[in-house]
Amino acid sequence: MSDTSKTTPGPEPFRVADDDLDDLASTLAKTMAEVRQHGVILDRLGSEPASAEPRPADDSPAAGAVDCEPGDGPASVFILALGGEAYAVELTALTDWVNYLFLPVYGREISTTRPWCAQWHEHPEAVARLHALWLAWQQLTDAEASLSGPSTWHRDHLDQALVHLRAPDGPFAACTTSPPRPNHRVLATPAPEQLGLSA
Repeated sequence: MSDTSKTTPGPEPFRVADDDLDDLASTLAKTMAEVRQHGVILDRLGSEPASAEPRPADDSPAAGAVDCEPGDGPASVFILALGGEAYAVELTALTDWVNYLFLPVYGREISTTRPWCAQWHEHPEAVARLHALWLAWQQLTDAEASLSGPSTWHRDHLDQALVHLRAPDGPFAACTTSPPRPNHRVLATPAPEQLGLSA
């Protein structure tokens, strides 16, 4: 009886074309960003205290207010309502979404008429607008959302956010748009006295 293992060829090695490697890396980065986002959502859900009390109606004074009592979670998931470690965790998750999904797909070229700042996380208005955009994206691209969810997100959320974020007089107006000469500056906001809100 002869040994057939010497004559039977082994399986061919799996090869990926060089052109497909970039797509594969991009897909992997997006998948990893989504996994991190789901982890943040699970952490957020796990840390929220279970409460039998009904939530206040939208028109009540307590609706949307940040609860400052120790041990209680914030009344909102919006990043401006968070503080300390909760804010840092949310900003990290938002940064992953901005870097791995938002900018690669919707970043477009930087110019004086469409500025962007690499240090966007230091611009409070940009953080607020991007976080609101991300929250809407999570809701409208979820598997439970309707099939028109992504279209709604583009029309009602993305387009409006980009108009304000990348406007020549928007939050990045004072930041240099030339990559070889980066300049980052957060514009001053009116003092409370100027707004008629003296302390």
